Amino acid sequence: MDTRKRKRVLKSPPSVPLNTNHLPVRSLLICFSFFLFLLFLSHLFHIPKRNVPGLPVLSDSGSRGKLPELRIKNRVLLPDSVLVILTVDREVQHRHLSEGMDCIYHQLMLNGSNRGKGVEGMRDKVDVHPVLSVDEYDGYRWLVRCPEPVANYSAVVGLRQHQHHVAEDDWQKERNGTVHKWDMVTYEAVRDGEESAVLFVKGLNLRPDRESDPSRFICHFELGSTKKSENVVLTSKAITAAQEIVRCPLPEKVKQKLGKMERVEVTIGMASRVRGRGHLHQLIPSVGNIYGGTKSNETKINKIGKYELCACTMVWNQASTIREWIMYHAWLGVQRWFIYDNNSDDHLKDVIVELDEENYNVTRHVWPWIKSQEAGFSHCALKARDECSWVVFFDVDEFFYFPPPRHQGDRAIANPGQNTLHELVGNLSSSATIGEMRTTCYSFGPSGLNSVPVQGVTLGYTCRLQSPERHKSIVRLRALDDTLLNSVHHFRLKKGFTYLNLPQGTILINHYKYQVWENFKAKFYRRVSTYVADWQENQNEGSRDRAPGLGTEAIEPPNWRLKFCEVWDTGLRDFVLANLADPTTGLLPWQSLARQ
Repeated sequence: MDTRKRKRVLKSPPSVPLNTNHLPVRSLLICFSFFLFLLFLSHLFHIPKRNVPGLPVLSDSGSRGKLPELRIKNRVLLPDSVLVILTVDREVQHRHLSEGMDCIYHQLMLNGSNRGKGVEGMRDKVDVHPVLSVDEYDGYRWLVRCPEPVANYSAVVGLRQHQHHVAEDDWQKERNGTVHKWDMVTYEAVRDGEESAVLFVKGLNLRPDRESDPSRFICHFELGSTKKSENVVLTSKAITAAQEIVRCPLPEKVKQKLGKMERVEVTIGMASRVRGRGHLHQLIPSVGNIYGGTKSNETKINKIGKYELCACTMVWNQASTIREWIMYHAWLGVQRWFIYDNNSDDHLKDVIVELDEENYNVTRHVWPWIKSQEAGFSHCALKARDECSWVVFFDVDEFFYFPPPRHQGDRAIANPGQNTLHELVGNLSSSATIGEMRTTCYSFGPSGLNSVPVQGVTLGYTCRLQSPERHKSIVRLRALDDTLLNSVHHFRLKKGFTYLNLPQGTILINHYKYQVWENFKAKFYRRVSTYVADWQENQNEGSRDRAPGLGTEAIEPPNWRLKFCEVWDTGLRDFVLANLADPTTGLLPWQSLARQ
């Protein structure tokens, strides 16, 4: 039991004044002497704590005097951290991990006086580091991110509160714990409607640009029991497979269990050909679960039906820019936001909470899985399906823009303004065959700046490359192919649907890709796309996914502020100032709110 918990329990009864007439002095002396004797024994013979390692102490707003605990369910070893997954009793509400958690790492060192005695001759050395982050994950689990273990230390990470002693026998209890490797694990699962489950899996090694043969894969559904040995496992053959996603039908008994609002653990079995041994069925480790019902903390209810236009993005450390991006596009008509947070540590969560409290209808979804943007967008499409008709998938440095006519015959929108993007999508929704609208992107450079523009990217960056680069898409969710195959820029559509290239004279995207070096160098930390090489890697250096001529090191090139500047383009800057600036102060909405 945790020390703080014990104190709270002892203090809970009302204090009663002692009547010293009933307590002779001799009795008090005997009790005090016995207490000193016990204290002496505790120092002479170390009595290890019997609290189970890895049980973080929680505060429970709904239960005073009782501190519930979470248990470590799984660990996943990522390239830069260890993800510790904790389970929670769904009947206990309003749980929050207390602040000040530590990650505990163990190293076994051979004791010189006990050489040759095997495991019994090993002594435990402990390394302790503060956690990187703590998040509620899906209403039933918590995620604790711990730093990557240093050399010769185990990734079987334990947890404790600050300043609490680590018992010497803790490692004996934890060393049987499992750690899943990131390159081979079922990391997510989603129930899609009443008939199928979608599993997200690392280690399938499927082609990134096409559908694969699903006959190699079988989904395993584990129906839990009070005794692990009595668990029932049901299977079903996969019906689609593409990239990191496998779809399987739900067995009838699984449907029944989900109908009772229960949890089902899932994973993938994969047939692999082994030389000399034929085909073997390999069961991939899993941390994926599917759940019955809809969790209220993830779904926004629209009383008038589905939102016409929603937006989804995946971000890392964009707290300083996401306010401008959301407020500008909300003004253009985006009604609902899904923000997939890929391990940010810059208070992004606080900014999103503020925006949601300001009625911008924003939800933050914790997505700890690195280099999985395609899978994240597919996951978002499934999550948004019950709420949205159309979703635009784009990044926080990309801004829609409606240019004025430049040439005779340009199909420019007359007097674009508030809700123009929403109206454009609504007008095209009447088509029975359009499943996706693609918008051309123009990439902007540092525009001569040496520091981050205080008024935001739309006003600061005004010089771009002459030719467009790539596109981003607004997707009709019911038109998506069951494989959910995508390239980040667009999705595969069902038969009978097609995409529409929106005219450049009607709508564009300003992509503020090459910002001042202070911001741009963060791209060297890690790319989010699964199939795009990180910039530190010496691969595809001439690709449009990289900065031309930049190389593999985060070293600022000479005259960075003047690069990627071929055409001065102030169109969006002028549009923002004309429509969104305060007429009295000249401040933009994201500036004035930030100052308040």
